[in-house]
Amino acid sequence: MDAYELISRNAEELVTEAEVRELAEDPEGKRAYVGYEPSGVLHIGHMLTANKLIDLQEAGFEVVILLADVHAYLNDKGSFEEIRETAERMKEQFIAYGLDEENTEFRFGSEFQMDDDYVLDLHALELETTLNRASRAMSEIQSGESTKVSQAVYPLMQSLDIEYLDLDLAIGGMEQRKVHMLARDTLPSIGYESPTCLHTPLIAELSSGEGKMSSSKGVTISMEDSTEDIEEKVNGAFCPPTRDPDGDLENPVLQIFEYHVFPRFENVVVERPDKYGGNLEYDDYESLEDDLESGELHPADAKSALATYLDELIAPGREKLRQAE
Repeated sequence: MDAYELISRNAEELVTEAEVRELAEDPEGKRAYVGYEPSGVLHIGHMLTANKLIDLQEAGFEVVILLADVHAYLNDKGSFEEIRETAERMKEQFIAYGLDEENTEFRFGSEFQMDDDYVLDLHALELETTLNRASRAMSEIQSGESTKVSQAVYPLMQSLDIEYLDLDLAIGGMEQRKVHMLARDTLPSIGYESPTCLHTPLIAELSSGEGKMSSSKGVTISMEDSTEDIEEKVNGAFCPPTRDPDGDLENPVLQIFEYHVFPRFENVVVERPDKYGGNLEYDDYESLEDDLESGELHPADAKSALATYLDELIAPGREKLRQAE
């Protein structure tokens, strides 16, 4: 797989494709990042963008993870002391999940977001941005229903982070798209370049196939989950025998196979008794999807395999959590 294929696989959107292709021509030493609010433990949403960071490391990129302690504070996620403790645990979990420690730079937002130059640039962006635009950018990631002043500043800081971390590529889920578009529109107004961005898909809520999987509501999977927890959650997942359920629904079991399992395993084995046809082995996601659609692969067997592979991915981070107790 060439650099462009590694960078772009399983991406929902490239902004812009031409810019990403240019980065792929000479990826060595290029810098990409994801910013994470330190709150709770790593869950399946974090892991999706972490998979993309692993792809980028394989392509030759240097990876930066911003443990966004100031952002978490502005978004009402706890005291600074609580947030920093969570951030330290998350750092260990990312490495346990599979990121190359030697090629991963961890930064705290508080290391540079209080500096004079950063604060003056932030004020310059505030002069260029309406409150309505900042509120729209924040709408999908804020805690609480109404936007506080602290949360209106949040996306402007995200925009500046891209410049101050000296990045070539900003990564985020589709819920970050409005923030990144704000950055592309406003950073040139204060003398900086528009950032190149890559957005990963959103996985539907596990039990219903609706909306977005979230750690704050519905059923999700995190590094706190035991093997038994994962099995129970996956066995209860919404999994119709099709890639395209009716209406606005998604098949989260297939989504997790596509975005989590196949990027990390060369092949996937679905174990079945001989009386049901024996094991099925897949070298690519599309073959598994086709078999589910045709009826060759039963949803219950797909769920059983998914629970096994998810548990293998999560086990190292779960062990890190146990050691920290």
